[in-house]
Amino acid sequence: MGPVLLDLDRTLVDMQSFTDYAAAWAEVRDLVDPALAGAGPATGWSSATRACMGLVAALPAGALWETVSAAVARHERAAIPRSVPMPGAADFLTALGDRPRAVVTLLPEDVARAVLARHDLRIEVVVGRDPTIRPKPSGEGLRAALTRLGAPSADAVMVGDSSWDAAAAADAGTAFIGVHAGADEFTALRPTVPACSSLAEVLAHLPG
Repeated sequence: MGPVLLDLDRTLVDMQSFTDYAAAWAEVRDLVDPALAGAGPATGWSSATRACMGLVAALPAGALWETVSAAVARHERAAIPRSVPMPGAADFLTALGDRPRAVVTLLPEDVARAVLARHDLRIEVVVGRDPTIRPKPSGEGLRAALTRLGAPSADAVMVGDSSWDAAAAADAGTAFIGVHAGADEFTALRPTVPACSSLAEVLAHLPG
């Protein structure tokens, strides 16, 4: 069975509801060209969340990227104690059985690993926000995860809650299943994508 690549925030764990991205944006907005905040596809995120993610997606690797990422990460890290697992997350991972799996997230790897550990969600391969890997909506993180898993993209499925996940899957050449968002979040990029209301429903859409 092919590998499953998973977004983290609002797919396995809700971090976004508890992260003060408005405060993060206030810290960094005077450091950057504000037009960069609009990078990436339209999505249902809050304007501050989208601004912060737009910056880390659009800025080139370097000192400014590091400054912005670190400022945003402080607020993401502060949200870990209040984060909550998405319904059925642990059962979903158990039901994957022996399928290879990896998390590909816009959160920094250390934040992602900390929140996974907090909720006892055991996934060994995590590709997080990193200046050497172009983040979603690029598919570079998905390709990095597949390399670490030793699996081809043709057999992989990406599961995520946003248009950025759908765009990354398209760029990486993987199938995509949406979850925890309405179909209109994905249809502009992946018109025929399944849009599941739960992780249990995602299982029914995974190829055997």
